[in-house]
Amino acid sequence: MEIVHEYTKARGDFGRQCLFSDRPAELLADVAPDSDLALQFMTRSSRVQALQCSQDMSEHQVNTERFESESRGINHVEGGWPKDINPQDMEQTIRFRKKVEKDESYLISIMQLGDVIGHCVGQNTAVNIYQKYFEDEDLRDKIQEPPSAKTINVFRDPNQVKRTVTCLSWHPDGGRKLAAAYSCLEFQKASTDMSPDAYIWDIENPNKPELTLKPASPLVCLDYNPKDSHTLVGGSYNGQIVFWDTRKGSQPTDVSSLEQSHRDPVYKTIWLQSKTGTEAFSASTDGQILWWDVRRLSEPTEQLILDLGREGNLDRALGAISLEFESTMPTKFMVGTEQGIVVSCNRKAKTTSEKIVCSYDSHHGPVYALQRNPFFPKNFLSVGDWRARIWSEDIKESSIMWTKYQMSFLTDACWSPVRPAVFFTVKTEGVLDTWDVLFKQNDPTLSVKVCDEALYSLRPHESGRLVACGSQQGAVTLLEICLGLSSLQKNEKSLMAEMLEREAKREKILEARQKELRLKERSRSEQSREDEASRDAAVREETPEQLIARAEQDFFSMVEAEKRRRKEREQEKKQLSS
Repeated sequence: MEIVHEYTKARGDFGRQCLFSDRPAELLADVAPDSDLALQFMTRSSRVQALQCSQDMSEHQVNTERFESESRGINHVEGGWPKDINPQDMEQTIRFRKKVEKDESYLISIMQLGDVIGHCVGQNTAVNIYQKYFEDEDLRDKIQEPPSAKTINVFRDPNQVKRTVTCLSWHPDGGRKLAAAYSCLEFQKASTDMSPDAYIWDIENPNKPELTLKPASPLVCLDYNPKDSHTLVGGSYNGQIVFWDTRKGSQPTDVSSLEQSHRDPVYKTIWLQSKTGTEAFSASTDGQILWWDVRRLSEPTEQLILDLGREGNLDRALGAISLEFESTMPTKFMVGTEQGIVVSCNRKAKTTSEKIVCSYDSHHGPVYALQRNPFFPKNFLSVGDWRARIWSEDIKESSIMWTKYQMSFLTDACWSPVRPAVFFTVKTEGVLDTWDVLFKQNDPTLSVKVCDEALYSLRPHESGRLVACGSQQGAVTLLEICLGLSSLQKNEKSLMAEMLEREAKREKILEARQKELRLKERSRSEQSREDEASRDAAVREETPEQLIARAEQDFFSMVEAEKRRRKEREQEKKQLSS
């Protein structure tokens, strides 16, 4: 049964009925302030209340014409004296000054020039009211933010037949331009109507390339000259070396002859540190390293064949697919091969056989990228198959650090130019990974999905803030990395040096232990061989009667041992049953 409580109240107890009507405002009561109550007033702490009293406005962005400015200066030398006045004579110059200062035209000229000079002096002493006085504090806060990256611009291949961006190179002066080489490296996939052109882009104008480079064959690699920002050298798909001077236009300034060039595509060209600034060297899958002087490309100045047998046999040479040269080590260079081996070479060796110093068995497939750490040149980074490895020059058996196997191929990698512990990798699934080995080694610190197609090339700007990635469909994506990953951290160099030294020591200990185990195994196998040989010799020396007697003795001893074993087993069963 439901229990219900009813509360009743008369209509008159509700008070006067409210009847609303429209009428003008009228004053019903005027309560004057009471000064006695003010003494009981409690002051409340300050409160921030946001109000929006401005009109709603929309924000628009436009690209205006670029304003070009030029800085000029002059060297002022005292002059302008009349011919009859000797500037070196102090009395004559003072007398002439007093005479000129009394002239009325002089005073009028000074009055007119005063306003102009006053305006210029005022600009020099003006105060910037928008100056930020605590930029370091803001920078410190931004460094502590979570890692991030944002896309600045995308430069797309203007041709209908899209090609892979195989190489990128930043302009050495300020980095406002980016050179990109385009080619199709898939076997027999290049179409006949594919353009061989390469482009130089202004990073602020993605609509149209600033300059088109027109080689005879598609470029696989392209590199700016660090000593002359107007010159570039490129390696073609047909093996030729091409040289450009951008002041002379789009056509090549010089091209190497087919007979003296590589037989396969040129995968890497690098400028050398020379007095003339005109020397470069190239690597190709035909197994040759060739040195060139761009002033005369008719033939190479020097040649090295990557034959590990040190016999100079081109048929047994390893195909070069990546190249590394550090300007602080002018005689040394390293080559990454198709066979997964990194070859360390010395150009200034006395004989050809001594030029190949040593090799590192690094990857299961081609070594697509190879670069020394800019802060610790003895350590270098290599990329191939599904992982990246960090090596020490002193340890050839194994790398000192490595990433775990990725789900897709790694196609390129490079160190950050400003942070010794940071490097970048790109993958065939279109992802840019940023690794900070001081933060964590198993996983990347930041992974960015740049595009849906595979990424094949990568090049960071010298400031470390911008990173350019080239895709399979001809798009160059320019990304801006956060300050935390592009600014040198406190004690980072010392911490990275300690880590590399610690890992190198660990690998040396493991390598020594492995050698010791191999020596023990070898000595054990040699001892067993000697025992078998002595046993066989003893057997050969015995007569047939002795062999029969020894066989009978072995047989009866085995029978006696089996009897004892069975007897012991029966005794154990009796003990368990009792």
